[in-house]
Amino acid sequence: MSYCPFSPKQLDVMSWWSPLRETSRYDGIICDGAVRSGKTLCMSVSFVCWAMFAFDGSSFAICGKTIRSVKRNVAAPLISVLRELGFYVEEKLSYNLFYVSCGKRRNTFYLFGGRDEGAAALIQGMTLCGVMLDEAALMPRSFVEQALARCSKEGSKLWFNCNPEYPQHWFFREWVSRVKEKNLYYLHFMMDDNPSLSEKIRQRYRTLYSGAFYDRFVLGKWCAAEGLVYPFMSDNAMFYPVPEGEAEDYAVSCDYGTVNPSSFGLWGLYDGAWYRIGEYYYSSRREGQSRTDEEHYAGLEKLIGDKPVSRIIVDPSAASFIEVIRRHGRYRVFPAENKVLDGIRRTSTALKERRIRICRNCEDAVREFGLYRWESSGKDAPLKENDHSMDDIRYFVTGVLNDGEDSFFVMASER
Repeated sequence: MSYCPFSPKQLDVMSWWSPLRETSRYDGIICDGAVRSGKTLCMSVSFVCWAMFAFDGSSFAICGKTIRSVKRNVAAPLISVLRELGFYVEEKLSYNLFYVSCGKRRNTFYLFGGRDEGAAALIQGMTLCGVMLDEAALMPRSFVEQALARCSKEGSKLWFNCNPEYPQHWFFREWVSRVKEKNLYYLHFMMDDNPSLSEKIRQRYRTLYSGAFYDRFVLGKWCAAEGLVYPFMSDNAMFYPVPEGEAEDYAVSCDYGTVNPSSFGLWGLYDGAWYRIGEYYYSSRREGQSRTDEEHYAGLEKLIGDKPVSRIIVDPSAASFIEVIRRHGRYRVFPAENKVLDGIRRTSTALKERRIRICRNCEDAVREFGLYRWESSGKDAPLKENDHSMDDIRYFVTGVLNDGEDSFFVMASER
């Protein structure tokens, strides 16, 4: 692993708890701000160093959105760095924990995923000397509060990091905006605070996002989403002609409706990019009559024609339509992932990177891109109208494009 000097803000995170510093009087720390700004790794290393300095034979928790993400994004890089720094680490990741030893001191670090409300039960009953919450704003409030309630030992401290969400988010209202009342040290990060990122990489991230996502992930602001969900799709250059010839692969994404419209998109893979080359869009209100599952299936077959479709991704709530496709036995069908905000973010990135491309003949999709808007209530939610092609495109991105967005980490240290 190569190293470069820490930025001043990263050094601040690394040492804020030292008894030699005035900031050690705080009960915890919150770091928020832009993506790839160097928050997670410097905080996790600092968390373990503080734990080994302050306690022996004690228990600590490192929490992420899911157990998988906390192992991949926090534990794996952290363990590697700790060993380079001279700590002895005994991994028990199959048990969701690891031990760290330094001299005669040895402490236990448990890993938890705070995916949903039920996750609070996993940590209930423990006694901890400290807890670190990575991506705290993505966890349910019940899990975060249960984790914090476990820190009952004298000298325990609370550690939070996150990327911003909307201003009405409970974590912003209860913690970020009340840091003085909570006696917490607050640091706001920008990408420039990560010296391991080149200007070329910073510029790439600046071009990946737009609208509220740009304000949050690049500028690090807690801001409300407003206006068009995909404002950059107002540019006609974002729509393409249908490529010539046969595609390398074909897939279909389906948003199914009975009273609401049904939207099916036919996708073809050409030279590494997926094109939405055709669509089936049926609105019972517009046509004056509804269609049965079998009639929608006939429309699906007509859309596909003789193309060798490898899979069909369908709205997970459309159980009866999924069963019809399975019963006919012609296509492989899978239920879609339906995390709306995460799917919108992934779709926005895929569109801007040109990994998915919408063809001009998909008239209803082109129309909806110009109408699909955020709610004006300040909530992070799009209006439930003009969203049927938008939903099937989102299902394609999360189900076929498989934008897992594998994270990477960076560390800066002078050796």
